[in-house]
Order: sequence, then C-alpha cells, then structure tokens
Amino acid sequence: MTERERFIKALKREPIEGHCPTFELVFFLTLEAIGKIHPSQQRFDQWNQMSKTEQKLHIDYIADCHIEVAEKYYHSAIFVHPNPWGYENIVRLLETIREKSGDKYFLMIHGDPTFEIPNGENMMEFTERMYEDEDGLKAEAQKRLDDRVNLAEKLAKHNGLLDGFALCSDYCFNVNPFFSPSMFSEFIAPYLQKVIKDYRDMGFYSIKHTDGNIMPIIDQIVECKPDALHSLDPQGGVDLAEVKRLYGDRVALCGNVNCGLLQTGTEEEVIADVRRSLRDGMNGWGYVFCTSNCAYTGLPLERYELMNRIWYEEGIYK
Repeated sequence: MTERERFIKALKREPIEGHCPTFELVFFLTLEAIGKIHPSQQRFDQWNQMSKTEQKLHIDYIADCHIEVAEKYYHSAIFVHPNPWGYENIVRLLETIREKSGDKYFLMIHGDPTFEIPNGENMMEFTERMYEDEDGLKAEAQKRLDDRVNLAEKLAKHNGLLDGFALCSDYCFNVNPFFSPSMFSEFIAPYLQKVIKDYRDMGFYSIKHTDGNIMPIIDQIVECKPDALHSLDPQGGVDLAEVKRLYGDRVALCGNVNCGLLQTGTEEEVIADVRRSLRDGMNGWGYVFCTSNCAYTGLPLERYELMNRIWYEEGIYK
C-alpha cells in the first residue's frame, strides 16, 4: 500500500493495516529540518523575467522541499505550495513532484473560496456588508466559488496529477466562531457545500480546515460533506473523542495534537497529549494524525520530532 492509498483509506474511513497516516498542513521548519527555505516564504518578484531554466530550478527546489519533508517524517500527503500561484505553475509543480515521487503521496493544494475571518483592517467593513450589502457580498462569494471551480476543472483534465483540496479559510476564534450560526448558514455554508460537491464530482477529495472553536457551527460544516475535518483545535475547546462520537461515521478527522503544549508544555505533557490524540483518533478508523494547526515558525523542531517519533512507534493499527 502506498502512502497515498493509506491516506485515501483514512478519508474514506476504511480499515488500515500498519501505521495511521500522518501529514502536516504546513511544515514551516524546513530550513532547520532539511536545509531548505519553505516555498511559501520565498519571493519571486522577478518570476516573469526568469529564463525557463531558472524557473525550472525553482520548481525543482520547491518539489524537493516537499518530498524531503514527507520522506523524513513519513507523511502520507503533501499540501503543495505553488509559488508563484497560477494554473501553469501549479501544473508544472505537480508534474515535477509526480515525476520525482510517482504516486507515493496524496497531493493537495489550497482550494477554499469561502470567506474567512477578515483581518483587522477590513473587519468592520466586512461586518457592515453582512447587514447592509447582502447581495453584493453573496455575488462576491459566488465569484470566488466560480473561480475555484474553473481552476479545478482545468486541473481535472490532468488525470491523476492532483488528488484533492485543502479548504483553508478559518472561521473561528478560540472562544467562538466569527460568524454566528445564522450568518454562517447564509454567507458560508451554501458556497462551501457547492464547492465540495463540485470537487467530488470531478474526482477530488476535500479536507476542510479551520482553527478555533468550531462546535457552534460544526453541524453545518459536516452537512456540507467534506471528506475530512482539520484541525480539531483543543485550544478552541474541541474534544477529539466527542467529535469522533458525534460525527465519526460521517467524516474523517485530522489533527488535535495540542500546538500550545508542543510550544510551551513539558515533555511529559507533550507525550501524554500525543498518546491521547492517537487513542481517541484511531478508534474506529477515519483518522489522520497531525498537529492542531501546523508545524509553524518558532515551534521547536525537537518537539515536532518527539511527536513524530511517538506516532511512528505507537500509531499502528493491529
């Protein structure tokens, strides 16, 4: 069984022999781990001035970065970061990763058209629009949806190149969602449901990511029928065992290792939390082991490697 096949079985909530699959939505610690700058942290302001040879070298670098991380930490999936973004560059990068690694890994890119928590500069404006410009906001939501679906339709013509999308719009703070349940049902859920359906009809899988306390809106998210939920944030009060009990027969689950403990907890606390995540998540299949966010800049690499080592030794279906 390839790592890609293992990952797909988890998304389908099917029994797996051997290791529970693992991956990271983003692994920013590449410089320390493999001596390469993470693709998303590179700038390509002069991309259009580069020769084809220079562009190919950059694409090779990004592909190697992704593959080396996956190989080192036994990841089953790669969240690919095309840089710069754009259809042609996405295809070239995916082709390069496939040429170098074959069908070993499940490959996904960002594909979420839905609105996320607005930043501090436009939060008031966005909030006002939800009350005073509903039609304009919905027209914008539809345009974002159409753009993502159009890109997916083009990528679907490259059979076997891309496996799915990570839907990475964050909806929640640690205390509550930014969107009330009623506003979520009006401005988010219809577009989330439609993009997931369209992706599925094209043969793509969808993993819905959002940090924070998703519990007031989790029913609506699950009703949109993503293949998996990520990141099940314990710092937002999300209990993996409870989510598994309530929704584990309808959606696969990814994450829940407490990033706060990885950052500042004792080694004993980290070990206990990793084991808790494995115990609660692996019960009944349909689980992908990973952090409750990502391996972010500033996270001690030794803590991530401790987490990864425990998974390798103990995250095995028997």
